[in-house]
Amino acid sequence: MTLKLPVSVLVVIHTPALEVLLLERAARPGFWQSVTGSLDHADEPLAAAARREVREETGIDALPERLLRWPLAYTFEVYPEWRHRFVPGTVHNTEHVFSLEVPRPGPVTLAPKEHAASLWLPWPEAAAKCFSWSNRDAIRMLASRA
Repeated sequence: MTLKLPVSVLVVIHTPALEVLLLERAARPGFWQSVTGSLDHADEPLAAAARREVREETGIDALPERLLRWPLAYTFEVYPEWRHRFVPGTVHNTEHVFSLEVPRPGPVTLAPKEHAASLWLPWPEAAAKCFSWSNRDAIRMLASRA
């Protein structure tokens, strides 16, 4: 297992009507989220990491002109039970927020080791279904940005 860097991306994928794509974690049934993932290496640009994670987790090609980096990053404590997945000494992670608009809801190709299911929901329902407070907040902000 490759140890994770404490810098990650969160990508809220949505339609113009603000239907939001959520993915259910394979290892944690009932844990729904947007696309997330850590940088592969310290020199990986954030936008490149966001595009890579979207492709790996959904099969969607995040066109650069559709991928929007928000002037927002969350720093939060990594739960003690997950710290073993990070480089030694990691206590906090900084998550950079992006959004990706797609024309319409569509099928996605899940990474089976990571996700068990996907669904498209109107933004209020998607926000309510997310376990992560940062993901919930980003979806709520998406609606206010529209």
